[in-house]
Amino acid sequence: MIDLWKGSANTWDCDEMGHMNVRIYLEKAFEGLGTLAAHCHMSHVYQAGSPSTLIPLEQHIRFMREVHPGRPLHMRGCVLDVDETQVTVYQELIHGDGTPAAAFRTKLVHASSDALKPFPWSDRTKKALTELIGEPPASTAPRGIDFSVNPLPDEAVTLSHADAQGVQMIGQGMVSPQHCDVFGRMKPAWFIGRVSDSVPNLLYDWRQKVAGAIEGSRMGAAVLENRIIFRSWPKAGDLFQVRTSLARAEEKIHSLVHWMLDPVTGKPWMTSEAVAVTFDQETRKTIATPPALMEELAEIAPGDLSI
Repeated sequence: MIDLWKGSANTWDCDEMGHMNVRIYLEKAFEGLGTLAAHCHMSHVYQAGSPSTLIPLEQHIRFMREVHPGRPLHMRGCVLDVDETQVTVYQELIHGDGTPAAAFRTKLVHASSDALKPFPWSDRTKKALTELIGEPPASTAPRGIDFSVNPLPDEAVTLSHADAQGVQMIGQGMVSPQHCDVFGRMKPAWFIGRVSDSVPNLLYDWRQKVAGAIEGSRMGAAVLENRIIFRSWPKAGDLFQVRTSLARAEEKIHSLVHWMLDPVTGKPWMTSEAVAVTFDQETRKTIATPPALMEELAEIAPGDLSI
């Protein structure tokens, strides 16, 4: 493990639930990846004019302990595996007392910054990456997402399929220039950020009912895990829609599949699966879902989408 980042959460990094928003976790993770890249002789890959960059293909995030404003945080990480053009990096965001806040497993490809065409590492970068191969702690391993499910091919993820399934559109908008990187592509953190902004359109009223099952509780929500498949890279001015269906509902957790699509072409920008809970903002404890509300969730999030 090497140190990758150190800082804290600002008040404006936190949302209405009183904890750091999921988007900010990704922002910090990608800052940490910049440090790792520099450690491996690739300090240029996130700079304007660079001939090459690192493009995320897939990312798994496990959120383990809430981050509150002003608390000290640091990040460390290692390499899980590396081949001729791809690397999988492990990162853990850690509280000041040593307990993990979140863990990230990110598969990236070394590619040209313009055409995104993969090409091999230099010999010294490959050597440096290999020297960073390590073993992450078992306690931060993926827990609630089935990795035996392979991502769909891009051609199976379409707006027409979502329409045919009766899947709700829970969010839409346009990519802003300030949400793009130095290459003009939307930053990875904003994929999950836009989904986070959209989910209340689907679940706000339902979660209020769940919280109402316990007298005096104040509704909150949190994501426990997220698996993201990055498929294409929108630029400023591109449009998006978020379509969402229920994957499963249990007493303590529910899982949703999100498709972020281009409404102009019907093709995918991103797909993801998120495992989430409803909790009491006062006690910070998970609220069990009554059986009738589990059935209602299936009604308000119809369709059979897969990641």
